[in-house]
Amino acid sequence: MALGDSSAAAYIHMVQHLIERCLLFGMSMEECIDTLSKHANIGPVITSTVWKELEKENKDFFKAYGRWRETRH
Repeated sequence: MALGDSSAAAYIHMVQHLIERCLLFGMSMEECIDTLSKHANIGPVITSTVWKELEKENKDFFKAYGRWRETRH
């Protein structure tokens, strides 16, 4: 593994952690993208890509999360 690969992996892990924080606040993907862009200077494409990968890996969680968000709003 090249040095660039490990720093990219660390960056993706950091973005994942920030997305998880957004989930704790009940944010939608769009709200999370906007928040991370404004406050963490993370490009929307990066946040969107990591979010979609998390959705693929955790389908049941995101289905339940979507239902929970619908009952809150």
